[in-house]
Amino acid sequence: MGKPTGFIEFVREVPADRSPLERIKNWDEFHQHLPEDRLRNQGARCMDCGTPFCHTGTIISGMASGCPINNLIPEWNDLIYRGLWREALDRLHKTNNFPEFTGRVCPAPCEGSCVLGINNPPVTIKNIEQAIVDRGWAEGWIQPEPPIKRTGKQVAIVGSGPAGLCAAAQLNKAGHDVTVLERADRPGGLLTYGIPNMKLEKEKVVMRRIKLLQAEGVKFVYNTEVGKDLPAAALLKDFDAVVLCTGATRPRDLPIPGRDLKGIHFAMDFLTANTKAVMDPRLQDQVISAQGKDVVVIGGGDTGTDCVGTSLRHGCNSLVQLEIMPKPPGERSPDNPWPEWPKIYRLDYGQEEAAAVFGDDPRGYLTMTTQFAGDDQGQVTALHTVEVSWEKDAQGRFTPVPLPASERVIPAQLVLLAMGFLGPEQPLIDALGVSVDGRGNVSAEYERYATSIPGVFAAGDCRRGQSLVVWAFNEGRGAARECDRYLMGHTDLP
Repeated sequence: MGKPTGFIEFVREVPADRSPLERIKNWDEFHQHLPEDRLRNQGARCMDCGTPFCHTGTIISGMASGCPINNLIPEWNDLIYRGLWREALDRLHKTNNFPEFTGRVCPAPCEGSCVLGINNPPVTIKNIEQAIVDRGWAEGWIQPEPPIKRTGKQVAIVGSGPAGLCAAAQLNKAGHDVTVLERADRPGGLLTYGIPNMKLEKEKVVMRRIKLLQAEGVKFVYNTEVGKDLPAAALLKDFDAVVLCTGATRPRDLPIPGRDLKGIHFAMDFLTANTKAVMDPRLQDQVISAQGKDVVVIGGGDTGTDCVGTSLRHGCNSLVQLEIMPKPPGERSPDNPWPEWPKIYRLDYGQEEAAAVFGDDPRGYLTMTTQFAGDDQGQVTALHTVEVSWEKDAQGRFTPVPLPASERVIPAQLVLLAMGFLGPEQPLIDALGVSVDGRGNVSAEYERYATSIPGVFAAGDCRRGQSLVVWAFNEGRGAARECDRYLMGHTDLP
């Protein structure tokens, strides 16, 4: 590396975000960049570690360890230290089609497996990644690069989320004519409607890349649901190959007494309607508003955090977030060693904002909702909860056991269910007739991505189940490679 002693000389430093009380006044992105000299110091912290686990992209204990798309992290860290920004951008784009997305919303498993992180704070990989690509856009280095020659092969991508966009970009690069079919009114899938604007700006960041893909020759068709607006048979007839990238959009429900009361919504319905109104203020009357309400979010993942941040921007009266799992420890536990993803307590942006408004982290752990209560008009007014402990049942499986005398009633006029997703929606799968696995996901072997129907491939959450955006990138690129091999008999795609 350019600075062999950098990891000794410099401490980890991340850019300051806009203050929580200031940023909840609008939907603008709140992350900022470090000045170039300090960012170069952060690049200098990258060690000549011999075996850089940060870009291994393996699965350990069911979680990603290192970067799933194998970003060449030590190389562009060194280039940033040397001030070679254009070269760093080229290195970044070799493995990542859209680093401005991962630089904003990826949880950075690369940092969790950083060798320096064994006994020091890891390198600020995610911040450096975002700074590189943002500078690339600012300098005008990122321009359309349409393929020199077309193959004449027609490929349909079903779904324009992260996996679909990566597959489209790669297949277009190979010279195929790519059409992306999206059932929503805008492209981007999860990137557009699943992540709030303050985390990932739609017009400035997502649509900017969509327009670049269009300039390179990718065709986008909106408001088109395969199996409804377009027969599945026509899809198979009109295209030489199909890549399914529909995501895992079937939400996990909470079937307890009172579930049919008004004011109880799935998180994605809440977030989608809100983002649509942010992008088009004429749709404000369609928003599920948290203004002036006592809000309870059930679920502790990223989607739950986004519900917290969105509710605060609406001006909620109070906010509680419930999680059935125990509170993570402040440091790695002995059964969670490096280079596993560190399962530790974190204060994400939404909880930081809630603490600034209401005085404390809104999360309650080891809490299970037992029923919803409502008024005479059928509107939810409260949740009944109980504290639990996790104990082994007769089959040796851990299960939540209610604790005596731990019942609690929490007022709520808006309840948001953010408990994860069960897999892809079935109508499209049924219409195409592709085989599914035991969880209802499209059956297609990892690294091959071929479904039970020749010429039809599957990638992303619809194949692997709910996962990280960066895994969708991994699978979209991989499915493009195998689709190109199917069409041409060989492939040069990575």
